Amino acid sequence: MQLMPLPNKILKCGHLELDLSVPHVMGILNVTPDSFSDGGKHNGKARAVAHAKQMIADGATVIDVGGESTRPGSDYVSPEAEWKRVAPVIEALYQWNVPLTLDTRRTYVMQQALQNGWVDAINDVAALSDEGAIEALAPYQDIGVCLMHMQGIPESMQHNPQYSDVTTEVVQYLQGRVDACLQAGFTPERLLLDPGFGFGKTLQHNIDLMRDLQTWMAHSDYPVLIGVSRKTMLGQITGIDIPEERMIASVAAALASIARGAHIVRVHDVKETVQAVKIWQELGVWA
Repeated sequence: MQLMPLPNKILKCGHLELDLSVPHVMGILNVTPDSFSDGGKHNGKARAVAHAKQMIADGATVIDVGGESTRPGSDYVSPEAEWKRVAPVIEALYQWNVPLTLDTRRTYVMQQALQNGWVDAINDVAALSDEGAIEALAPYQDIGVCLMHMQGIPESMQHNPQYSDVTTEVVQYLQGRVDACLQAGFTPERLLLDPGFGFGKTLQHNIDLMRDLQTWMAHSDYPVLIGVSRKTMLGQITGIDIPEERMIASVAAALASIARGAHIVRVHDVKETVQAVKIWQELGVWA
């Protein structure tokens, strides 16, 4: 296939910047008891910090910390409980020389992190749709924001999702959220987009989105993050039911995403993904 060259773009990330002329691997750090793949493995400050340190050693150039599971059918967690989970971890990690993103859809959690100065970017599966979220982030001109598409809410998003044209509707939704941010005073350099694989989408919707990604990217002014690591769609394609056993499928999907123009891939298996990306680069699959 004709591979997409990565444009020379910069993403603002707090006290750091990401050079998006090269692909980046974002390491997932879930400090939750119930995430679909690694729930409970990194609970507590010591275990979370140790895992973050290992992911950086393995080549992660961004660390994404989350305190609420947004897997399909996940249980409700209060914003206060979510903040209690993530606060000691992001406080410990923020001084490291690696961009730190906070995976949250709650305005309260965003405000707490921003007021303490402990994050470089917000990664929001609800695209700042929580009441007051845009207004809370607008003044922080150096903080990056990832806007993701999701049909419905995590508790029920996989109950018969419907689209007339999934790619068109996802792109239109994200453009609407970009417009809302720009109107609130955000600069374009702060914004990153995520089509939301597995969030209110069937297997065919996910496949269509991935196949259309290169066309969409060719006309996009904004960088894109792709998160397909260990997800159900990979299990449906491969027949592998256990998320932790989908590593090879996850690496293949990450490479397919970068080949179609993705700037950042969000993954559990950092070492394996980084190795695969390096091989493709050295063999000239992309510059």
